[in-house]
Amino acid sequence: MIDRLPGVNRLRRSAHFVPAANEKMLHKSIATAADCLILDLEDAVAPDRKKDARETVARWLRDVDFCGKERAVRMNPLDTPWGLDDLEVTMQYPPDVYVVPKISTLDELATIGTLLTHWEKTYGHPEGQVGLILITTETPLSAINLPTLSHNQRVVSMSWGAEDLSAALGGSRNRRPDGSYLEVYNYCRTMTLLSAAAGGVQPMDTVYVDLEDHDGLVKECQEAAWMGFTGKITIHPKQIDVVNAAFSPDPAAVEEAERLIKAFAEAKSAGLVTLNFEGKMVDIPHLARAQHLIKRAREIKQQLNQSRSSK
Repeated sequence: MIDRLPGVNRLRRSAHFVPAANEKMLHKSIATAADCLILDLEDAVAPDRKKDARETVARWLRDVDFCGKERAVRMNPLDTPWGLDDLEVTMQYPPDVYVVPKISTLDELATIGTLLTHWEKTYGHPEGQVGLILITTETPLSAINLPTLSHNQRVVSMSWGAEDLSAALGGSRNRRPDGSYLEVYNYCRTMTLLSAAAGGVQPMDTVYVDLEDHDGLVKECQEAAWMGFTGKITIHPKQIDVVNAAFSPDPAAVEEAERLIKAFAEAKSAGLVTLNFEGKMVDIPHLARAQHLIKRAREIKQQLNQSRSSK
């Protein structure tokens, strides 16, 4: 098992995109309940403004109090004229993580890791502290290589993309009229979840682009949380509270989990590993799920308290 960075366990229920060089939107985003802010140097910035935007982001990283929120920078892909410069400039005052778009191979991640190590040494920062959040499946090759992409030590989370993939495939849409994903995108979503879980990193669901479909967002978040995703990327502030709620354990579920753990403890003294709990037969997998739920609830409470104390 790869020795992961401490940031692999950081709270990321909501990771919210902030257009780089937009001071007003940055400060509005800091006032939200988002766990992570992604300062976007890729899609949110026109080519002729890339240089100014990355310098602005470097200044933000140096001067702005993010009030305990994770500071992420979405760099431009390495095969563009801007990706290398994004790392060089913003690593002067390094973010907590980089969001890496259109990643296709483990070799590309090795290149980024080598560059980060170089700039950590050059600028006098501790080595190996900056993590990577991957946006996978934005290229067909990425979808094929998904199980390998967690094999870089700096990776702390994996998300996936449907919009760029549909363009790469030449598809006209990625969802059915009822809002459900077409099969290839369901595959990418499922494989991202499995690959992240197998690699010991956080699986994060992709954006929900229909800003007017509140019910659709609620449904997609709930299904993602049921499956095991730990968070979701957001593109509008009004999505953040919905996302946070979906990826936080329900208090009633936490109470039930506590009762279940107590029931198993009492049954253990009688040599039982299967029992009737509140009208349902339960066994060891149910206990493991309850323990995981309690652990996550405690971690969320602890990290939120730490975040509040930093404000």
